[in-house]
Amino acid sequence: MFLQHILYFSLITKSNSMNPSDQISNKDEASRNIPEASSSNLNNEIISTDNKNEVMKRAAAKKLIERYFYQLTDGCGNPHCDNQYCASSGELKPLTPDEAAAQAIQLFSQDARLCDRHPNKIARKQGNIINNKNDTTNDVNFESDLPRNDIESQSNYSNSKESLKYNTPIPTYLTEQALYDIIDECEANNSYSPLIRTVGEIFSSIENLSKSFPQEPSTPTRSSSNLENADIKSLKKEDVRSLEGEKDKDEDSSAESNKNSLPPVDIPAVRRAYTALFKLNSSIFENALVNALVTLAGNLQMELPMRKESGSHDDIVNVLVIVFEIPALGSGDLLETALPAICRAAQRLPVEVQASLAIQWSGVARRSIRSILENLQQLITLRVIMTPFQRDFFVQDENVITSATKFMKILYYANMLAGVLESPELRYQSLSDTKDGFKPQSTLPPDPLAEELGIHVLDCRKPYLPFSEFYNEPLSDAVEMDRDFANYKSDTGKFSFMHYPFILTPATKTMGLYFDNRIRMYSERRISFLQTFTGLPSQPFLKLKVRRDHIIDDALVELEMISMDNPSDLKKQLVVEFEGEQGIDEGGVSKEFFQLVIEEIFNPDYAMFSIQPESQTVWFNPTSFESDAQFTLIGIVLGLAIYNNVILAVNFPMVLYRKLMGKRGSFEDLQDWTPVLYNSLKQLLEYHEPNFEDMFMLTFRISYQDVFGSTISYDLKENGDKISVTQENKYEFVDLYADFLLNKSVEKQFSAFYKGFQMVVDESPLELLFRPEEIELLICGSKNFDFDELEHSTEYDGGYTNESQIIKDFWSVVHALSLEDKRKLLQFTTGSDRVPIGGLSRLKLVIAKNGPDSDRLPTAHTCFNVLLLPEYSSKTKLKDRLVKAINYSKGFGML
Repeated sequence: MFLQHILYFSLITKSNSMNPSDQISNKDEASRNIPEASSSNLNNEIISTDNKNEVMKRAAAKKLIERYFYQLTDGCGNPHCDNQYCASSGELKPLTPDEAAAQAIQLFSQDARLCDRHPNKIARKQGNIINNKNDTTNDVNFESDLPRNDIESQSNYSNSKESLKYNTPIPTYLTEQALYDIIDECEANNSYSPLIRTVGEIFSSIENLSKSFPQEPSTPTRSSSNLENADIKSLKKEDVRSLEGEKDKDEDSSAESNKNSLPPVDIPAVRRAYTALFKLNSSIFENALVNALVTLAGNLQMELPMRKESGSHDDIVNVLVIVFEIPALGSGDLLETALPAICRAAQRLPVEVQASLAIQWSGVARRSIRSILENLQQLITLRVIMTPFQRDFFVQDENVITSATKFMKILYYANMLAGVLESPELRYQSLSDTKDGFKPQSTLPPDPLAEELGIHVLDCRKPYLPFSEFYNEPLSDAVEMDRDFANYKSDTGKFSFMHYPFILTPATKTMGLYFDNRIRMYSERRISFLQTFTGLPSQPFLKLKVRRDHIIDDALVELEMISMDNPSDLKKQLVVEFEGEQGIDEGGVSKEFFQLVIEEIFNPDYAMFSIQPESQTVWFNPTSFESDAQFTLIGIVLGLAIYNNVILAVNFPMVLYRKLMGKRGSFEDLQDWTPVLYNSLKQLLEYHEPNFEDMFMLTFRISYQDVFGSTISYDLKENGDKISVTQENKYEFVDLYADFLLNKSVEKQFSAFYKGFQMVVDESPLELLFRPEEIELLICGSKNFDFDELEHSTEYDGGYTNESQIIKDFWSVVHALSLEDKRKLLQFTTGSDRVPIGGLSRLKLVIAKNGPDSDRLPTAHTCFNVLLLPEYSSKTKLKDRLVKAINYSKGFGML
């Protein structure tokens, strides 16, 4: 450890002769060799690689210091050396490793003589160096933390040194058997120095580690000796030229490509090798492994920016695959020091390397997805808990958290690739190319990694691990979404978790959407006020004035006029006024408006939607007589609910939300819409007996009923009634059947519905932040009616506290209510019987004292979630008044 600090200060001293910018760069470079645990101030230092020449100078300086060190300790190997600063000369006084390191730095600053390596290198003369038994770091840690650019010289040094004591030389790359041999020899000699040095050599070097644990080729290749003995007539032209030494330019480039490419990693062999290694006491090699990985991370940071984009990156992929198989990566110093360093280095990975890693982890290494994810989550959670965030230092500024989040994105896509995927052809290319020319405005930039992999989150029917396992709740609670949203909107390149929404809980992401909607509302309001200076009337709000008895007619007519005259008004804050009723809409009136509209729209008398008896979900009526404009307005209502942060009591199947996000319905979507039909079709697909046609007797003509109960026939293919369903075409039949039910039969209705929805949300980050199942939570709320959460989050006013007897009686009564009455209580106090996304703890109910004991019923301000509760004299009276209030609340009691 002391040697590392000497190296650090030496580079600062050497930089006095450089310009200030060079000094800063050298300081950053030197800090790479100091383990992260030694100084918390180094956590966010990243080597500057903008100037390749400076990087090369720094690397060369470190290599020279390393050569001086070994010259002082081991010598050049020339028995006739006359260099007074070389151990081989015999003139050098005995030096400890620390003294040798200090003098190496001094020689470097003086540009002292440096011996050439002698081909017949011999051991240093006796007495040239003092072995300090108390110095546990010695030169092993120093060597493991130095760059391994000169692999040949390092391995020669290590092998010659160790071969004096042990039979097994230090390898330049590891195999499963080689590691077993080293472990056996260490145990036999009761000395683990070869293992420690091997770990330092291999795991600190990109080249050494990338060649380790190679996968054996499936087919053997002919060697040059075999070519020489082969019949010349049977050889290919390329083989003949190879023997003759005549290769053209194309073959040269091909050979170079083969030279740069590496065989993939043998994952099972890596796991077996790690199992054997970690059966030992980890304290034997852990420090060496940690230091080696920190050095490896520094090498990656230097190497990646200088790589050509078109070059091979197989070595980087192999290195990261091997590193993330380490079983103890989520504990101890490996978690606190090595893993953060690797994640910081991985920030510089090109998209092609990220895609290659995702593919690797989705294949034979898919079993590692869970452990890697757990390690990253543990690292992020640890940093969130331990880091003291301040006003000028937010969670988005913590480099370890952000780099781990970026790396987790690779795992997120690997998790999808390892799951069940559907064809990308099911994605809509242009869903809204309607006759009136409406096209939604997409403000979302494409994801480079998704494009490289050719995948979209909508393609994943079932991920390998549930998407919810990528949520990090401590992080989500620590993120200040106003700051994160500002970073998302800014052009400064600051990190925003909104670009990595998979790690945030739906409740936290809802806040990001809320800020976006509110800012757009304020913008529309400001524009409206500015219009007053031009003589135009100011309309800062989207104001709807409706009659309770004609709420559908009034609302749809007004919304239709607004959508035709000025669609941008739909992005203003909604204000609802019921004709003949006094009151100001602070949110509660709007909630009631949406509730009444939804109840009427899904009324069977309108016949716009039909209800599936099995699942109780609603779906578009394919034979509805309503115009496209009516469905457009329904889409507007749904968009306005999201835009104004109102939860709706709707029960659409999941396929609707997938279609809203841009994915066509498919066979699997039938499962939660019509389970009986889904199971029947599944049995058809799973039936493989030869009597298939006689068993099912189906053709490509299907039948369904309209709103009047009349049967309508439809041919899935031309002359479908004459085409029997067979073992060969049954999959085509099922796909066409599902496509008709979910897409073609309701194409007109859904396109109009989607158009209205997009009129409101087209510019919001809805598609960026939420997956289809999260959209359902956003619109319908949670299904978890945990009133214990509501009790813990409730606040009190007017003299009440949680210790007041009336409050204790209130919660005792509430917890004893049926689920239906609890829904009514929510409806009475908040204007909605739905649980907000994130649970009832997000509701923030307030119970305020409303005078002494009386016969009055409780009342509520639904706009502010305030329950006004008189201080009743007994629990029996409280229960009687509360139950009456929630059961007869419609039309009175809610303000």
